[in-house]
Amino acid sequence: GGGAGVFALSAPDAWQIRGLPDPVPGGRFLLGTKKGAGAMAIRKTNILDLARMKAEGAKIVMITAYDALFARIFDDVGVDVILVGDSLGQVVLGHSDTLNVTMEDMVRHTAAAARGRKRAFLVADMPFLSYQTGPSDAIRNAGRLLQAGAEAVKLEGGRNAAGTIRAVASADIPVMGHIGLTPQSVHRMGGYRVQGKTDPQRERLLDDAAAVQEAGAFAVVLEGMPAVLAGEITRTLSIPTIGIGAGVGCDGQVLVMHDLLGLFDEFRPKFVKRFGELRKPVEDAVGAYAAAVRDGSFPGKEHSF
Repeated sequence: GGGAGVFALSAPDAWQIRGLPDPVPGGRFLLGTKKGAGAMAIRKTNILDLARMKAEGAKIVMITAYDALFARIFDDVGVDVILVGDSLGQVVLGHSDTLNVTMEDMVRHTAAAARGRKRAFLVADMPFLSYQTGPSDAIRNAGRLLQAGAEAVKLEGGRNAAGTIRAVASADIPVMGHIGLTPQSVHRMGGYRVQGKTDPQRERLLDDAAAVQEAGAFAVVLEGMPAVLAGEITRTLSIPTIGIGAGVGCDGQVLVMHDLLGLFDEFRPKFVKRFGELRKPVEDAVGAYAAAVRDGSFPGKEHSF
């Protein structure tokens, strides 16, 4: 019959009977509709694809999203990874930092983004105090994010977080690390400062990167560090590195959607390139709507029943 299900592509009947995704060359799954529904199959990205991209030298594209609409748009464009970042505290919820983001916030926005995307790999940030209080809390909270639709979690910290990464990864929950400028440590760092400029900081970050990989992380975000150092870490590690303010030598890049779309004006980090200036068109459209309401030209006859 028709309807949603598994698209069987010349696979053994057993796969169709079990209703399992078809394995295809390269380790991806074919998702879509049942046989005969006439729809194209969708290649679902997974962590094996990200590892392969590093091995092949193909750059990984990651962007943040916090709701179903933008997750769907970015998925349609073809980004590899969507991150439901705790940056939502600043760009969505109006906080001055990420420290006030709660598990409830992350679960809600992760579920929304998961409903919007079909192909991209979905990662959710673990918010402040959701994993720092011990491995049991970390596993429980990471599990909640997977139940909400995430396929992996991201947590901040290097060697100091290695035990937590190991515990969560041992529970079969994929973990993306995050070292360098870690926003949840803003007060310890004395602000959002570039890390790794001095020799001791450089050695610490090299050690952090090794510790994160050894603990079982499948990838790591490198934020706010010299490009030369990020390139060295990338060459040293076997897992993919995703840069933000870390130069072109990383295996991939991530930006906050509001930054690259030109929607967020509270501050502009040096590492941000605004690929669009969408704030002005939004202001113009809303201004035109307000004027039309006030002068009585909207709604017109064509908008009325």
